[in-house]
Amino acid sequence: MKIGIIGAGISGLALAYELQQRGIDYHLWEAAPQAGGYIRSRREPASHGGGSYLRELGPNSLLGDDDLLRWLDQLGLTPALSFSKPVSKARFIYRDGQYRQLPSGPLSLVFGRFFSWKTKLAILRERTNKTTSPDGETLGQFFRRRFSDEIVDYALAPFVAGIYAGDPERLLVSETFPVLLQYEREYGSVLRGLIKNQSKAGRRQSFSFRDGMQMLPDALAAHLTHLSLNDAVERIQRLADGQWQVDSASGRQTVDQLVLAVSTDAAARLVGHPDLKGRYVAFADALRRVEYPPMTAVHSVYKRADVAHPLNGFGGLNPRREGRFAAGHIWNSSTFADRCPDDEVLFTTFVGGQQNEANARQPDEVILKTVHRELGSAFGIRAAAPTFQRIFRWERAIPQYNEYILAVKQQAEAAEADRLLVCANWYKGVSLSDCLGKARTLAEKLSKSQ
Repeated sequence: MKIGIIGAGISGLALAYELQQRGIDYHLWEAAPQAGGYIRSRREPASHGGGSYLRELGPNSLLGDDDLLRWLDQLGLTPALSFSKPVSKARFIYRDGQYRQLPSGPLSLVFGRFFSWKTKLAILRERTNKTTSPDGETLGQFFRRRFSDEIVDYALAPFVAGIYAGDPERLLVSETFPVLLQYEREYGSVLRGLIKNQSKAGRRQSFSFRDGMQMLPDALAAHLTHLSLNDAVERIQRLADGQWQVDSASGRQTVDQLVLAVSTDAAARLVGHPDLKGRYVAFADALRRVEYPPMTAVHSVYKRADVAHPLNGFGGLNPRREGRFAAGHIWNSSTFADRCPDDEVLFTTFVGGQQNEANARQPDEVILKTVHRELGSAFGIRAAAPTFQRIFRWERAIPQYNEYILAVKQQAEAAEADRLLVCANWYKGVSLSDCLGKARTLAEKLSKSQ
C-alpha cells in the first residue's frame, strides 16, 4: 500500500514521519521550497552590541506531555528543547487601564479582585446549573449559560482572540472544546468534570526550541525519505480501480490512499477540479466557505531599563470591549531564554483576528506606530521608539471552527469511503498538539488497514 500526502505543513510532515516509522510506503508533496507551513522562526542580529533576536512568525510554543517529549527525543530534538520559565504561568488581561493577572487557582479566584462577586457566585453555582447545550451553541453562549457575561468578556473572548484569532460568539463549542459538553453530559457540571478528570490529564509543559519552533518541522523533514519540495500538485484523479492519480510539477504517481494536508482553499481547488467530474462539488463548496481571518504579528524590542513594567508573565490579552488596537502581546523575553540580549525585552504583538479584522489590514506604518504607542502606555515604556521593530502579515491565519465547519466535517467523513482522507488543522483540531496527535492516530489507522 502506498499513501499520498499533499502538503508539508506540520500535519503532513508528522503523518509522513509516522508512516515511515511503521514501514508504510508514502510520498509527500509540497509546493513551497521549504516545509513547515505556518511554523516559521527567524533569528536576526541585534540592532547593536552583539546578540540576536528570535522572532516567531507563527506559533510561539508547544504544549505537550511526556509522550510528546519522548517522540521529540526520537527526532533528536531533546538537546534543543527550551522550556518556558516558571514566571510565564501568570497570564494577564487588560482591564480598566492596566494589565491585571488572571486568577490562577481557587484562592486567587475567591479573594482576588479580578472578577466581581456576582461572577464568583456564578462560578460557585455552576455545579447546580441544570441547563444543557442545544445544537449549534457557540462558546460565548455556552459560557454565558453556565457562568456569566463577565467570564465571556474578560476571560473567554481575549483567550479565543489571542490563541485562535477567533470570536467566541461564532466558534462552536462542539467543535472547539467538545470536552466541555462531555463534562456537562456526564457530570452535570464543567467544574465537576474538570475536578474529576484533573489527575487523568497528565502533566503538560509549554516549550519551544533553541532556535525557535521551526526546528520541529525542519527535523521532521530531515528524517523523511520521500518528500518533494517545490513540487505543486496540479490535479488529482480517482481511477476506476479506486486508486488515486496525482499529477504534480515533477510528474505523475499513483497511490492507494490520498491524504489532504493543505489549507481549505488548496483542498477546494483539488477536489473541485473538473477532472473529478463533480464528484466532490459539495465538499469543494464547503471548503470555500471556511473562514481564515487575517492576523499581523509585530515584534518590538526595547531596552529593559526603559520599560517600567516587570513583565512577570506570559503576556497580556486585550478584551474587545476595552477598545485596544491589538489583540494582545506575548512577553517573549519573559517566557523563554535567548530571545533577545539580556539588557533588552522582546514583545510579539498580534493585531487582527476575527474580532477586529480591519486593524490587521492597516498600512505598515499605522500598525507599527499604534503598537508602539499601546506598548508604551501599557508597560510604562520611556523610549521614543523601539530599538528594533518588524512586521509580518498572515492574510489567512487560522481556520475558524464556526457554523461553516460542520459541512466540511460531514463531507470529509463521506470522502473517506473513496480513500480520500484529511489530516489538517481545519479538521478535528486546530492546535499544534491536535495536529501531531491526529497524524499519529491516522498513521496507526492506515497501518491496520494494510
